[in-house]
Amino acid sequence: MTNIKTVYRPVSKTTQANERSTFYKDVIAGLRAEQKYLQSKYFYNAKGDRLFQEIMRCEEYYPFSSELEIFSQRTAELVTAITDQTGSFDLIELGAGDCTKSGYLLKELLKRQVEFTYMPIDISANIISYLVGKLPIAVPGVQVMGLHGEYGEMLAKASALSCRRKVILFLGSNLGNMLPDQALAFSRTLRSHLQQKDMVIVGLDLKKDPRTILAAYNDKAGITKQFNLNLLERINKELKADFDLTNFAHYPTYDPVTGSCKSYLISQSDQVVQITNKGSFEKIHFKKGEAIYMEVSQKYTTSEIDQMAMKAGFKTAAQFYDSKAWFVDTLWEAI
Repeated sequence: MTNIKTVYRPVSKTTQANERSTFYKDVIAGLRAEQKYLQSKYFYNAKGDRLFQEIMRCEEYYPFSSELEIFSQRTAELVTAITDQTGSFDLIELGAGDCTKSGYLLKELLKRQVEFTYMPIDISANIISYLVGKLPIAVPGVQVMGLHGEYGEMLAKASALSCRRKVILFLGSNLGNMLPDQALAFSRTLRSHLQQKDMVIVGLDLKKDPRTILAAYNDKAGITKQFNLNLLERINKELKADFDLTNFAHYPTYDPVTGSCKSYLISQSDQVVQITNKGSFEKIHFKKGEAIYMEVSQKYTTSEIDQMAMKAGFKTAAQFYDSKAWFVDTLWEAI
């Protein structure tokens, strides 16, 4: 009997058409806004997934190496913290990626003969398929149920599939891809899917030297630039748009007071872009110097993180830092 299972959203032609229509509506809504924006969740097609893996290997991109240090060097402490309670549980990872960091956790849990099921959730079907193929080889014996879809939908699915205790992994500073009020709202929604004593391990980047932070989002090799421009390329391919990628420049900013590190694409000239859907089209006008807001990477202090936990219905049970104290994986317990 196989120990790998994947739960996909239906991928009928109707579903594909609906997803394309939603993508179109979201793009048009963002580019018609007074401050133009694009939703960062659309970064992650197959090419976007590959580029993000390259970003994580960049010398300047310390968040990945910092959190990898925590999971590789403090694995035993992490496992002890989440298995303090008796009984089996479901280990649910939001935005699982390639499982590089959480893989250390999986191996240590198996080593200790802890009974659990690993449930990676990702909006990218490409990532879930990759994990289904990789994990049986990389982590023999692990029980896996891959969940492909939006976080809220798949968390509800996970609760319906199992009534066991839940431990959520939300790593890679993914919560940091929301502004603080959005992160709090998401944390409250997350709490609504959990029972008392369930746990969440949240990875968050900490405030530090602004130059270190800014360099992480403006790597010398230009991978982050490619990652941002790839979303325009995706719109060109899937919505038959005519963005000229050479006419947009990548521009990151960091505000050390608010902790917001934001990425923009800046129009290099007055231009008009046409975007098509079902035979109809929209024309989007750009002025020279006009910005498309692409993504935020929010930085916090530990006290700010603790306050967010409390407001969302959690208490801080433990905190795990890398050796430079640049990054923290904080363990929240639902109260």
